[in-house]
Amino acid sequence: MMSDKREEPVRLTRIYTGGGDSGETSLGDGARVSKDDARIEAFGTVDELNALIGLALAAGGPTEITAPLERIQNELFDLGADLAVPVSSDDEKSRLRVTSEQATTLEGECDSLNEALEPLKSFVLPGGSELAARLHHARTVCRRAERRIVTLAAVAEVTPAVIVYVNRLSDLLFIMARAASHGGGSPETLWRPGASR
Repeated sequence: MMSDKREEPVRLTRIYTGGGDSGETSLGDGARVSKDDARIEAFGTVDELNALIGLALAAGGPTEITAPLERIQNELFDLGADLAVPVSSDDEKSRLRVTSEQATTLEGECDSLNEALEPLKSFVLPGGSELAARLHHARTVCRRAERRIVTLAAVAEVTPAVIVYVNRLSDLLFIMARAASHGGGSPETLWRPGASR
């Protein structure tokens, strides 16, 4: 679970402000940075991932896949809020931060879904049912988000649980894609090395 501290409800009365017209944007602590800053790249890619999970949900699917995804969408907003505020000793207790328990929840969901699947004998090519294909797409962007967060962590402190969470999430999205293929009656396409020669 996230820490018990919650931010005030968000109220957006105007979407455009003009504040980013010069190529800079504000972090959660008010600091101004370039829009290509490593921190912006990190939580921007998490936002992209969240949109792809929304696309996966729009395809429909069994509750054992859709229910966790709905929770994960909210957790990714929380994770973005974590990344948007640099870690510091000032006012840390009031900040929304990712916790290791959230990654543990993902691990349990990985194990539960994976139990019903046949062991892999080769790598899986992205595809299968529509839901599976969308989940594979989300998985690849999740891996990119992880790389962006690692890049940020090389130059600034990042909540350790953030990297663990995104790593586990990519595993879960892969397993969900496999489960969606099997549940949707679409056989997985396995990689056949050198098959096109």
